[in-house]
Amino acid sequence: MGTAPGPDGRLRCSWALSTPDYLAYHDTEWGRPVTSVSGLYERLTLEAFQSGLSWITILRKREGFRRAFAGFDPGRVAAFDEADVERLLVDAGIVRNRAKIEAAVANARVVAAMGQDFTDLIWSYAVTDRPRPTDEDWRATSPESVALAKALRQAGIRFVGPTTAYALMQAVGLVDDHVVDCAITVA
Repeated sequence: MGTAPGPDGRLRCSWALSTPDYLAYHDTEWGRPVTSVSGLYERLTLEAFQSGLSWITILRKREGFRRAFAGFDPGRVAAFDEADVERLLVDAGIVRNRAKIEAAVANARVVAAMGQDFTDLIWSYAVTDRPRPTDEDWRATSPESVALAKALRQAGIRFVGPTTAYALMQAVGLVDDHVVDCAITVA
């Protein structure tokens, strides 16, 4: 993990420096609070699609995902039917995995039914008392991500385990995992 100087000389989390796409995501989005239902549904969906793949694959297909999944409007995606699933299975703009596509549609139905309760559930797992990590503090899960994954599954959300839940927590600002020396702050 650690930090390294970015193109402007400022220290960044080293993972963010391998591509301009990562740098932009790191500097403008990763770890910043997301509180809208559709924003959280988008991040949950993208993290689930990332499972087993590189995040850069998902990041580079993000606009394709947004087009394919109706801008991540849970109400609109909840209305998708088998014809939509078949359409998505041939859409080269996204990752074409039937289980993940079907989970995204099923999850939209849960999220649409929950509304603001979905946001409240996710944000109830925010970690506010842990300092930013050092170079040695890298983790893929936490006790909170284990609990969040369990709560999401109990609510009916599919394709989410502790690692996906932790990536979601990092992405939407439930935990600040910018390395302590990183010049980017989200607070």
